[in-house]
Amino acid sequence: MRKLHLPMGIAALTVAALLTSCSKKDDQAAPQKPTIVSTTAVNIDADVANKGSFTLYSLADNKVVPNSDSATSKWDIGFRATTIIVNGGVSGPGNATAQVMSGVYNDLTVAPETGYIADAAATKAIGAWYTYNMDTHIISPTAGKFIVLKTAAGKYAKLEVTSYYKDAPVPPVATSVSRYYHFRYVLQADGTRNFK
Repeated sequence: MRKLHLPMGIAALTVAALLTSCSKKDDQAAPQKPTIVSTTAVNIDADVANKGSFTLYSLADNKVVPNSDSATSKWDIGFRATTIIVNGGVSGPGNATAQVMSGVYNDLTVAPETGYIADAAATKAIGAWYTYNMDTHIISPTAGKFIVLKTAAGKYAKLEVTSYYKDAPVPPVATSVSRYYHFRYVLQADGTRNFK
């Protein structure tokens, strides 16, 4: 009888070892968040009510940030009428800086190393992004101009304003409701300057 128990014991241990060594699908690592995020924002209210406050926006979270958080690093960029601010310099406590670039938005695959500035009292880091037509009174994003910035958290992003009007009419007319930003952006979440 003893001889029968020994082989069965070895067989049971072998089966147990095989079962515990097999991996389960549930044990697989969770998918990683992408490091390059491409997003479009629509109808971002840029002080339509003319209250004098900026609409603050977080590129990492892709959402409007309450003005009660204006003294934090929770936001990257702000909009009021045609003025765009960054969370740095005189506009906020963050380290955001920016520059307006000339060229084709899709062609920029690596953010520049230099050229970024913070908002100052006399000038904002982001200027000259639009063209005003004196005849039609239409504000249009200037073709071939886009923004490259370092966010409040030090990440790189490129952003192109695509419309200044509610629901982005093509073309906008004098009766189109203004102060509604539409823009697309790419955020490099890993801190490198690469957009591809």
